[in-house]
Amino acid sequence: MKLLRPSLGVLLAAGFFVTPMSSEAATVRLGLGADYWIDQSAAFSFLLGVEGRITGPISVGARFGAALITDGNDVGIPLDLVIRANITSAKVYVEGLVGPWIVMGRGDALRAHAAFGFGLQGKAASIGVEVGYLEPDPVIGLRLGYKF
Repeated sequence: MKLLRPSLGVLLAAGFFVTPMSSEAATVRLGLGADYWIDQSAAFSFLLGVEGRITGPISVGARFGAALITDGNDVGIPLDLVIRANITSAKVYVEGLVGPWIVMGRGDALRAHAAFGFGLQGKAASIGVEVGYLEPDPVIGLRLGYKF
């Protein structure tokens, strides 16, 4: 928890430095997630992401939303910085995510989150797997998305 606060400042500063300088339109992505938080609970999430292209297939953005953690019916608010690469020739995407999750009803409100995701990307719809860590245990899940 003590290390999380300085890391948030570094992530925010990094986000400002890697934001696109050109006036390209941002991509909005809606997503649904179903996760298994190992040794904790299942979690279902509704996510909204905003991304802007940096260069070529690489984009950077933010993802936020709401999550329901089924054990205890706790509510979480995911806040992630996303770096995504869309490999259009293979219709595949790869992404890295990092940021805090605010989880209400489980002691510490701020929890560190880091994950790696990959999957198939169509023209608008995507399906993939996300593997990562949500303090204090690993998490694995399925993601469905639709970009506008």
